[in-house]
Formats: sequence, structure tokens, C-alpha cells
Amino acid sequence: MTFADKMKNKAAGLKKTLVLPEGTEFRTISASRLILDQGIAAKVILLGDKNAVQNIAQQNSINLDGIEIIDPSLSDDRLRYAEEYTELRKHKGLTKDDAYNQITDPLKWGAMMVRLDDAQAMVAGAENSTGKVLVAAFAIIKTKPGTKFASSCFIMSTDKTDLGVDGSFIFSDCATIPDPTAEQLAEIGEAASDSCRIFLEAEPATAFLSFSTKGSASHPLINKVTAACTLLQEKRPDILCDGELQLDAAIVPSIGSSKAPNSQVAGKANVLVFPDLHSGNIGYKLVQRLAGAEAYGPVLQGFAKPVSDLSRGCSVEDIVVTSAMTLAQAEK
Repeated sequence: MTFADKMKNKAAGLKKTLVLPEGTEFRTISASRLILDQGIAAKVILLGDKNAVQNIAQQNSINLDGIEIIDPSLSDDRLRYAEEYTELRKHKGLTKDDAYNQITDPLKWGAMMVRLDDAQAMVAGAENSTGKVLVAAFAIIKTKPGTKFASSCFIMSTDKTDLGVDGSFIFSDCATIPDPTAEQLAEIGEAASDSCRIFLEAEPATAFLSFSTKGSASHPLINKVTAACTLLQEKRPDILCDGELQLDAAIVPSIGSSKAPNSQVAGKANVLVFPDLHSGNIGYKLVQRLAGAEAYGPVLQGFAKPVSDLSRGCSVEDIVVTSAMTLAQAEK
């Protein structure tokens, strides 16, 4: 069974509600039909002008039976959502009138549905930038208690079944924080470790990566990595982590035992925490393009409730799989 199939099955078993804010976007409408037909969500909601959604569906022979369409500007929930939004942003000077007008933005509306549990997951980004999706999520869903920063991960599925979790790894952060501080890097490691338990259904062995292994070099960049690992160990002793480790020492048993013989993670890592966004983004794309690995994501992590961002070049199947992965996080 592929990773995508596992996520679809897991989501289907939870029977949750999914909101798709980009309801007038063709790929999103197509995906909504597949998500409902495959039982990935018990209920799928598209946001947008009802006539516009129906016209696009009709033009492309997509059956909307069973799919709910909500026009935020006409919804009976507009005042309730606006009042909640006012409470969340009044410290920023947001008035009730401004909140009433702003909450009809589909991304804000979808985030509010998730916040108030009218839906359990939101997926967007097919026609909106990552920045816009993140702004709505930060303002309304917010990060989970004890977490200051949101980040992202990719689930990388390779044919190297003797490494990671049957060849699969969590790569983080690959899409969100360009130059993380030690504190941010520790939170990235924490979130990625939790993602390992959710998506790979395995206990994390988390490696903080560097160009050095256990003092083989000296540099402030290495100090940041080791400080991040220490912060995570202090905050979450339930997470097995180590660093700094070079990539080969982290995942190859023979090299790990040679370069870091006293490490419980070296040679066994299934979560790879990259020191910055340069290395994370380049790393996942190298593995994807040169090694032929399947890359699932980016999945946003660290938020209080499940929300995911799509690439604007995504396919219909990308939306379906990302929706399944996002819904799978609703288990807690």
C-alpha cells in the first residue's frame, strides 16, 4: 500500500469535514468530487459564489451532489464568525464592522470554520500564495499551545527500504522559515517529530543536520544546530534526537556507528531537520528529482488545528492526497 493510500484510509476512518476555500477553482472542484466519492471526508465544503461554483462544475461535467457550497457573504454564520474574529484581532484595532467585511474572505472563513470546529481541516493554495494561507491560519487558527512558530515538512518516500521507516523520512523545514534561530529550529524538530508519529506511524529518531558530526568542525552555524537539539531534549524528553550530524552519519548505520558511536540516533534517523530553508528545499528536491522519491507536502505543522498549503501548480490528485494527509491530522 502506498503512503497516499494509507493517508486516504486513515482519513476515511476518521469521518471528518473538510473545507476547501478556493471553491471556484476548477482543480479544487474536481478534487472535491473525488474526496467525497472515495470517502476521504464525510463532508466536503466549497466556499464561493454558488452560481459561479455550479457553472464551473457544469462546464466541466462535475457532479456536485452531496457537496456543500457556502457563500460567506450570504451565510447565516457571518455575524457569529465576525464576532469571533473581532475578539481575536481587537488588540490590533480591528472593529466589528471591519471584521464583518473581512471575514467573507474565503481563506479567513475557512480558517474560522476550522477554529470553531465547523470543519476539522482546511486545504488551500491552488490559487493563493503560501503567504496568504499562512496569514489566515496564523490570525485565526493560531499555533498550538506551547508553540510559537509554524513550519512545514515533506514526507519523502524512497525505495531504500533499509533506511528510515521502510524507506520513508520526514524532511523539515522545507518551505516556511528561511533562517531559523536555535529556538525556531528546536520547534521545527519538535513538530517534525510529531509529524513522524502521525504520518509514518513510527517513533521519531530526529537528526539535526549539519556539515559537521559531533565536533568534527567548529562554526557558529554548528553551534545553532547543537543548541536547537539541546532545547528540544529539555522540552520534550519523549523525543529521541541528536545533533549535530552529517546526513550520511544520520541515516547510514555503518557511517553513524563510525562517526558517532555513542549516538542513539546516528544511522537510524527517520526525521531530518535541516539547518535552514536553503538546505531543506534543495535537499528534498534533490532526493525527489535524482533519487526518484515521492515527495508529499509541504504539510504545515505547529498549528492548533489541521491546515495545509498547496503549490499553485498542484494537480487534482495532489489536492486529494494533501486533503487526506490534512484530515489524518484531525485524529487528535
